[in-house]
Amino acid sequence: MREFKSKDFWRAVLAELVGMTLFIFLSLSTAIGNTNNANPDQEVKVALGFGLAIATLAQSLGHISGAHLNPAVTLGMLASCQISVFKAVMYIIAQMLGSALASGIVYGTKPSTTDSLGLNSLNKITPSQGVGIELLATFQLVLCVIAVTDKRRRDVTGSAPLAIGLSVCLGHLAAMFMRFLSVILNDFTNHWVYWVGPMCGGVAAALIYDFLLYPKFDDFPERMKVLHGVHTHTLTHTPLTPPLTPLCSAQVRLKGK
Repeated sequence: MREFKSKDFWRAVLAELVGMTLFIFLSLSTAIGNTNNANPDQEVKVALGFGLAIATLAQSLGHISGAHLNPAVTLGMLASCQISVFKAVMYIIAQMLGSALASGIVYGTKPSTTDSLGLNSLNKITPSQGVGIELLATFQLVLCVIAVTDKRRRDVTGSAPLAIGLSVCLGHLAAMFMRFLSVILNDFTNHWVYWVGPMCGGVAAALIYDFLLYPKFDDFPERMKVLHGVHTHTLTHTPLTPPLTPLCSAQVRLKGK
């Protein structure tokens, strides 16, 4: 349990808690801040809110924890052997606590005229259709995360956090039609859809990228050690730093904890 005794490890877990709290607070605030919820302009506003929040927090916290800020991203990084099982579990716990905390803050600060808090609910589609949409939306996000932070690449010259933020924005623009937005209302109808779909999409993206699209079998034995918390000099624990280039030298190279 080397990670358990590491201060850097617990800083990373705290960063996920703080980052998720800010992310959910900012994102839900954009969703409930306008009563004109049924019009397309609200969908664009919410999608931009989610995307800009992720891009900002990824830039701010990426060097500490990788700024996963999403259990599906964490599970995808686990499937890609970039973080340990213990770290994945602690990240997801921190993310869930941060989400609950932020939802409570939004609930306590929302306007008295607002009843909706963004509860995900299926909009005239079946649960199986919802799973499929969530799977594909999350697939493109995790694929983007893994691809833009692949250290073997030398063609990534832009900002990885910005690319990931745009991916989040795209996913919301594509999938928001099938759901409404509200939290902390003790309504768990079809709640499983928003776990099964994203988790499957995250794992599928990691496996397809690592074993089909851009295979990397040469370091597979070393990568497997990461699952047990054993890091080597060739591996990193977070996903937000592509290879350094003149245009992305500001991205902090992430170190294994």
